[in-house]
Amino acid sequence: MNRIKIISLLKSETPRDKITVKGWVRTRRDSSNFSFIEINDGSCLENLQIIADESLENYEDIKKLTTGSAVAVFGNLIESQGKGQLWEMKAKALEVISLAPDSYPLQKKRHTDEFLRTIAHLRPRTNKYGAVFRIRSELSFAIHKFFRERDFRYIHSPIITGSDCEGAGELFKVTTIDFENPPKKDGKIDYSRDFFGTEASLTVSGQLSAEMFALALGDVYTFGPTFRAENSNTKRHVSEFWMVEPEMAFCNLFEDIDLAEEMVKYLAVFILEECADDLKLFTRFVDKNLKSTLENIAQSEFKRILYEEAVEILRKSGKNFKFDINFGKDLQTEHERYLTEDFFKKPVVIYNYPKNIKPFYMRLNDDNKTVAAMDVLVPRIGELIGGSQREERLSMLEARMNETGLLKENYWWYLDSRRFGTVPHSGFGLGFDRLIMLMTGTSNIRDVIPFPRTPNSIDF
Repeated sequence: MNRIKIISLLKSETPRDKITVKGWVRTRRDSSNFSFIEINDGSCLENLQIIADESLENYEDIKKLTTGSAVAVFGNLIESQGKGQLWEMKAKALEVISLAPDSYPLQKKRHTDEFLRTIAHLRPRTNKYGAVFRIRSELSFAIHKFFRERDFRYIHSPIITGSDCEGAGELFKVTTIDFENPPKKDGKIDYSRDFFGTEASLTVSGQLSAEMFALALGDVYTFGPTFRAENSNTKRHVSEFWMVEPEMAFCNLFEDIDLAEEMVKYLAVFILEECADDLKLFTRFVDKNLKSTLENIAQSEFKRILYEEAVEILRKSGKNFKFDINFGKDLQTEHERYLTEDFFKKPVVIYNYPKNIKPFYMRLNDDNKTVAAMDVLVPRIGELIGGSQREERLSMLEARMNETGLLKENYWWYLDSRRFGTVPHSGFGLGFDRLIMLMTGTSNIRDVIPFPRTPNSIDF
C-alpha cells in the first residue's frame, strides 16, 4: 500500500483505516505492554504518535527502536486520547526499515547552529532546519506564482559566462586547462586554447542575459544560482547564492521600485498565511518579534528617500558607527539597519546613488553624478534588493564602460541591444537566501542554504 504523508493525516476530518505511514523515529517511550513512538516524515513540523502494543509479533524489536531509525507502519488513524493532538495511529504491523546506531549525532533535542553546520547532510532532520527548508521551498513556489500572476516569462540564464556583470572581478574561473602544463603565449596562459576559446567564469548575475529577453518578451525574470569569489566570512555572505532577477521593458526607476515593494509585501503575506505552522517554531525559539516584523513589512508603505537624504540622516544620528558615512561612500549594514530599525522602523528604499559606487549599466541621471539606482532595505537584514533603471542610450553606455575600464569588444552583444530597438528598461536582484533569513528570523545565511559554500569550506 502506498504511504500517506503525515501532513495529510493530521488534517483528516475523520478516522481512517488500513493506512501506511513511513518515517523516522523522533522519540520512543515504553509502558508495561505497549510503546509510544513519535515519527516524522518531513512533510510537516508535527510528529505522528504511533501506538504499538505487545500483540505485534516483532514487539521486542520495536522496543529497541532508536532515534533516527526508519520505520513503516500499517494500521488505523484514531482519535487521540492524549492532549495536544487530534489523531494518533494504532499499529497493526510495524516494519523496521533501518535501525540507527547509538552514534547517530542527533540524539539530543537541541543542538547549536555551529555544530549542525558541521553535519549539514543531517541537519534537515531537525525541527528547525526541516522548517527552514520547507519555507525555502514554499517561497520558491510563491516567487514563481507572483511573476506568473503578472504575466512575466521565466528564463534560464547561463551559469557559465564570459562577462562580469558587476565589474568587480570576483569571479570563479571555469577551465579545462591542465595547470601542470598550461598552454602559454607571451608568458601568460593562452585561454584561446581553452574549452571555450576564451576566459570563462561562473556568473555573478543573470541580469545582462535577462535584459536581452526583456527587450524581446517584455517582462521576464531569472531565478537561479550565482557565484562570487569574495573572501568574506560575514553572516550575510556565501560564495554560492540564489538570486531572483526580474527585468522589465518600458519601465522606469520608480515603476521598478513599485514592483520590488509589491513583491516583498506579497511574499510576507504568503508566508504568514501558508507557512504558519513552521513560522511558529521561529517565533518561539528564534525571534519572538518575527510575526510582528513580517506584518509590519506586509502592511507598511515603504519609505523612499534619496541617497543624499539617507547620508544626511546618518550623519546627524549621533550614532557612533564603525564605518564613517559621507556622500560617495556605500552604506554598510549598520547604516542600513539604523534606517530601517531605529529611524523609520519599517522598510526603506534608497535611490539615486553616486555613479562611482555603482556598476556601468545603471542609467546616468541629469546631474551627471548619480545614477538611477535603488536599494530596498529591510529590518535585521539591511539590503534585500538592489536594482536600477538600465542605461538604454548607446553613447552614454559606451562612455560609462570607458570610465570603468571595461573592454567594449567583450560586450558587443550587450551594446547591440542599444543599437537595435532600445527602450527604457529596469530591473532588480533579490537575494533569495537573505529573503529566507528575513522570513525566518535566522541570523546567519549559512543556516538557510542546504549546503553553504564559504571560503575553505566545501565538505558536502
